Amino acid sequence: MSPRSGLTTERVVRAAAELADQIGFDRLTLSAVARKFGVRDPSLYAHVRNLHDLRVRVALLAGAELNERIGAAVAGRAGRDALVAFADAYRGYVLEYPERYAATQIRMDPAEVSGEPALLRGIELTAAMLRGYHLGETEALDAGRLLRSTFHGFATLEAAGGFAHSRPPEDSWPQIVDALHHTLSNWPS
Repeated sequence: MSPRSGLTTERVVRAAAELADQIGFDRLTLSAVARKFGVRDPSLYAHVRNLHDLRVRVALLAGAELNERIGAAVAGRAGRDALVAFADAYRGYVLEYPERYAATQIRMDPAEVSGEPALLRGIELTAAMLRGYHLGETEALDAGRLLRSTFHGFATLEAAGGFAHSRPPEDSWPQIVDALHHTLSNWPS
């Protein structure tokens, strides 16, 4: 911790996530974070190695927040109820924090993040929810990819204003989740 500024790695990463929400994740820089604290860029190097390290840490923070929200939503639920809770929590997070969520989509070096609790928790939550559909290992992997693609695609399009139709996205969402439930319940073997 820097005595003058009270900086910690956690404070720097949280401030970067908040700044990303304000200015856009793609516009996040070390200089912008340093300005937020009223310090010079070199003051941050005791807490993050470089911009890539900062972005990865923001991604892991956002992933942990997303997983916390999903975990709380699906607790005690199974089958369709768990799927709906999972989907709604995912979509809600993306709509509330679209830029922070964008961080979770960056490419990360597997060696750099292997064993990260946020990444492992996301896999565990998805696997636990899919167990209610009695899929084999390969089918569950494919189903997980289908769910992530659907949730990500719909929510990011919605957050960006990509659904310019008279029918509101929130009216389509339950139909899409029901279609996913039907697909998972009738997965081809």
